Amino acid sequence: MIPLNYTRELKTRHSVDVLVAGGGPAGIAASISAARQGASVRLIEASTCLGGMGTAGMVPAFMTFTDGVNFLAGGVGRQVYDALHKCGGLIQPRQGIKAETLKRVYDDLVVEAGVAVSFQAQLVDVVVEAGRVQAAVCAGKSGLFALEAAAFVDATGDGDLAVYAGAGFDQGDAEGRTMPGTLCSLWAGIDWATVERERQQESGWDHTRLEQAFRDGVFTLTDYHLPGMWRVGDALGGGNIGHTFDVDGTDEESLTQAFLWARKSLVEFERYYKQYLKGFERMELVATGSLLGVRESRRIRGDYTLGFVDFQRQAVFEDEIGRYCGSVDIHVAKPDRESYDNHRRDITTLRLGKGESYGIPYRTLLPAGLKNVLVAGRCVSTDRQVHAAIRLMPGCFITGQAAGVAAAVAAQKKTDTRGVDVQDLQSRLMALGAYLPNSTKSKGI
Repeated sequence: MIPLNYTRELKTRHSVDVLVAGGGPAGIAASISAARQGASVRLIEASTCLGGMGTAGMVPAFMTFTDGVNFLAGGVGRQVYDALHKCGGLIQPRQGIKAETLKRVYDDLVVEAGVAVSFQAQLVDVVVEAGRVQAAVCAGKSGLFALEAAAFVDATGDGDLAVYAGAGFDQGDAEGRTMPGTLCSLWAGIDWATVERERQQESGWDHTRLEQAFRDGVFTLTDYHLPGMWRVGDALGGGNIGHTFDVDGTDEESLTQAFLWARKSLVEFERYYKQYLKGFERMELVATGSLLGVRESRRIRGDYTLGFVDFQRQAVFEDEIGRYCGSVDIHVAKPDRESYDNHRRDITTLRLGKGESYGIPYRTLLPAGLKNVLVAGRCVSTDRQVHAAIRLMPGCFITGQAAGVAAAVAAQKKTDTRGVDVQDLQSRLMALGAYLPNSTKSKGI
């Protein structure tokens, strides 16, 4: 490829205390919590709504907010959960999400917090000097423009801002292979009373039928790992069904092929549900997500890498900014029975018990070598096993909230992110509602 030199002068459109890149759960929590510290905040989002996977990506459920005793995603996460429940957008008992309702909940929360939001603003580069990001370069309908800030929060999910600034990262397993993605979907015409009755009458009813469908040649791939369908309305179902294997969420060509395959594969799943499972006979596809459900891409290398040993020992850290309890959920690497059996073994054994959780240290939010950047959400500094546990939306609320508060403090006190006093950070987080039982304030020290 022939290198192309391209130079142009950009106008700085806004200058703020904190710039948050990415409007998923981590970015929402970061921007709201930073604004509540009195910082001026701008949140940029490449798509047309807030919420990321839970809205544009149509992921049909939140997964666990609690360890069975304690509400771990306290603060912004709790506000989102309560607001969605109050307006009928959270379907129990499996915590199904009404995506359009969740969009409005997020809109209201960021507007009420005084956060300035820019939709369809794609981060494309940064200006960095001596480990300090000076400005983010964005592309919008109006063209290229720059945004200046004192502190930056990377909530892109893929660690784009941190990587553009020079941060190191790991991706996937030892060979660079990542978990498969899923194009989630919305289906109408489901008889949920019949579905629930079938589930109660026969344990593993859907996988028993799935094996029969494999024998009948319904599917191109023998993918035994089927997370399934969640109730998201009276006759609506949110499908977390099908996998896009060998997808690289940081490469547009790989994502393109994943979208093409995923939409095609849903024809096979429609046949399966209609012909093999009771209650789905009249179902029809309404929509697919505008974002692919990417489970794994970059993990930014931070000052501390939260590892599986920390998960196992339910680690406690002096610089703890939250605790979480998600189990290790690494989706199948290949569409075969051996991969599925390995997944089932891990998901049933690599989990914590009631009331158990692991700490998340502040250092996991600090990209090595960068002075005014924090990461939040899926790309925080972990090993692959912990990543598969902490990547869920409630975990993203926790890290996003901490990153937002820390960014606001760093900006206001004109210090680097490593100059933020951890005890002060913990006190501010607790004032927002964060669950921090091991902080000095909680212990009365």
